[in-house]
Amino acid sequence: MDTIAPTWLWVFFIASVLVALFVDFVVLRKQGAHSVSVKEALNWSIVWVMLSFAFNALFWWAVKQEHGEAVATARSLEFLTGYLIEKSLAVDNIFVFLMIFTYFAVPPEFQKRVLMIGIVGAIVLRTVMILVGSWLIAEFHWVLYLFGAFLVVTGIKMWWAAGQEPDLESNPALKLLRRVMPVSKHFDGEKFFTVENGKKLATPLLLVIALVGLTDVIFAVDSIPAIFAITSDPFIVLTSNVFAILGLRAMYFLLAAVAAKFHLLSYGLAVVLVFIGTKMLLIDVFKIPVAISLGVVVAVLGITMVWSVKTAPRIRSKAADTPAH
Repeated sequence: MDTIAPTWLWVFFIASVLVALFVDFVVLRKQGAHSVSVKEALNWSIVWVMLSFAFNALFWWAVKQEHGEAVATARSLEFLTGYLIEKSLAVDNIFVFLMIFTYFAVPPEFQKRVLMIGIVGAIVLRTVMILVGSWLIAEFHWVLYLFGAFLVVTGIKMWWAAGQEPDLESNPALKLLRRVMPVSKHFDGEKFFTVENGKKLATPLLLVIALVGLTDVIFAVDSIPAIFAITSDPFIVLTSNVFAILGLRAMYFLLAAVAAKFHLLSYGLAVVLVFIGTKMLLIDVFKIPVAISLGVVVAVLGITMVWSVKTAPRIRSKAADTPAH
């Protein structure tokens, strides 16, 4: 698995992630269970984005020292494109989290811990999947075609499923979890287990953690092949993924407040997946430049988000005009 990144940058990246997780788990943990405000979520979202851009600038400088400015610019564009794709797909992930929290009526002050644990699980899972994926692509080039076909099919399925309300009650994973463990009907603070009438029961929070973890697996399977269409360098794939995930908790609380305004975003993500899948299928016929890929992704998501905001008020007004019963 060849990579253009120097060893010291790998060490710096790992140290940065450990520091970020320390801040999330230890420093912010001292705040205790509390509801994250939109202002706090916005501030942290800006911090994570700026840190990601700063790391990309450092990456550009490190590559420039050994390979020249042209190569450095091309590689930093790959990081930026991968980061944007992963960040965009994380938005769809967030909408599923919102559905899970709403279904189980998870109090806002408990949601932060669930997301923190989910982020660590996602980082570990994606690291393993990326390293395995990099090895497969290096050994078996034809795997790229499987990834491409998978993304095209996933994009088409996402388009048809967009706008439909998921039925969590009929989710087979939820049914299985309830079958294998007795679950309390009530939360017990941030605890995963409680005791009722002398019997140890799982709290609804444990079910939420399990479903969030399952969601991480599903979205990792979707998103990781997408970035391999941009680059096969494991360092760029891993770092763009992890930096997109690190800001997931703050982005959740930010988007949860305005989720209705981006009701068409799933359509844009579906188009992006089909485009990336097609790019991967054509990789040995015509290689689409990274700059064009970045432009397409930004344009599609930008148009979708603007159109969502423009049409959201009409949807609300129709609901307001409906007579109450």
